[in-house]
Amino acid sequence: MIRKLSAVLAAGALALAFALPVAQAADPIRIGDINSYSALPAFTVPYRNGAHLAIEEINAAGGVLGRPLELVSRDDNGKPADALRVANELVFNAKVAALTGTFYSHVGLAVADFAKRNKVLFVAPEALTDALTWQRGNRYTFRVRSSTYMQAAMLVEQAAKLPAKRWAIIAPNYEFGHSVASTFKELLTRKRPDVQFVAEQFPTLGKIDAGATLQVIDAAKPDGILNATFGPDVVRLVREGNDRDFFKGRTVVSLMTGQPEFLDPMKDEAPEGWIVTGYAWDQVNTPEHKAFVAAYRKKFKDAPRAGSLSGYTTMKALAATIKKAGSVETEKLVDALEGLKVESPLGPIVFRASDHQSTMGMHVGRIALRNGKGVMTDFFYADGAKYLPSDEEVRRLRPAD
Repeated sequence: MIRKLSAVLAAGALALAFALPVAQAADPIRIGDINSYSALPAFTVPYRNGAHLAIEEINAAGGVLGRPLELVSRDDNGKPADALRVANELVFNAKVAALTGTFYSHVGLAVADFAKRNKVLFVAPEALTDALTWQRGNRYTFRVRSSTYMQAAMLVEQAAKLPAKRWAIIAPNYEFGHSVASTFKELLTRKRPDVQFVAEQFPTLGKIDAGATLQVIDAAKPDGILNATFGPDVVRLVREGNDRDFFKGRTVVSLMTGQPEFLDPMKDEAPEGWIVTGYAWDQVNTPEHKAFVAAYRKKFKDAPRAGSLSGYTTMKALAATIKKAGSVETEKLVDALEGLKVESPLGPIVFRASDHQSTMGMHVGRIALRNGKGVMTDFFYADGAKYLPSDEEVRRLRPAD
């Protein structure tokens, strides 16, 4: 009996010893990811890839607080109602510690409002409207990428040096497009009181009639154009413009057109000479960036996109936040993220305490054709901190928490 009892106890102890690590591994810190995977896969799939790469690296180094990170992804279909439905499911059923994601600005604003009402941390990688961190900003919402204000300011800096005086605007007809247009007009007029804005076109997102749009703009005879269309819309716009020689002799400044997910589909139709914000991934030679590119290529057998960089940096920021907080309790996470400095493949960024906007910048340069495809050339890294208003100005823009 004694031998049998000893054997049973020994077997039980052995089983417990094996079971404990399994139990610990089964207790991950979950991050809820909401994004427009079906509506805009060109950006969001590379975003998710970058996020998974970062999580793989974090977990290989021991995780955070001794626990692995886990990304739980849901598709919002580019619709605020769907985003709110899955946000509710992620927070109350999947028990995520924080929310991240959203590409479209109106979707991001909906999730930011959800985060405020339900007191859950939301770190938006994209969703570029200024309202996210200013007019409708709240304690629980932060953003990683350069905002519409920041990118407009980067382009205004270049546009103000040019002789163009008569400007037109083409932007998608939703929150992002109108935010870009109003900011660009305000900032350029401030630098160049002699400019005029002679035409505006706000085509329906994803349904641009490029011929009709360019016909209206051409009638106003602008010598400078701000473009804020992206994805398939900008491809159609460029193709139609090339067919008409519409852009010849005109200055064009364009948000995000230098991002590989939007530039690559144009192939040899890429509009040479456009001044753009973007991501010149193949020409950045810092050790941190080269390591990121090498790891991404090894894992996905593909080149990184701007979305990849965004997803990777967002997960690294969340891991640093949890580590600093020493907890996954929301209020501690928010306090930890305010003013936090995070290393990214493009260098250190800071999440400003005043508005929760990160100082991540963009590359600014011109489009050129090389080997039958568009690339960014003559570019520089525009540090986001340089293109943000002061904390005092932000206090006037942002409601009290």
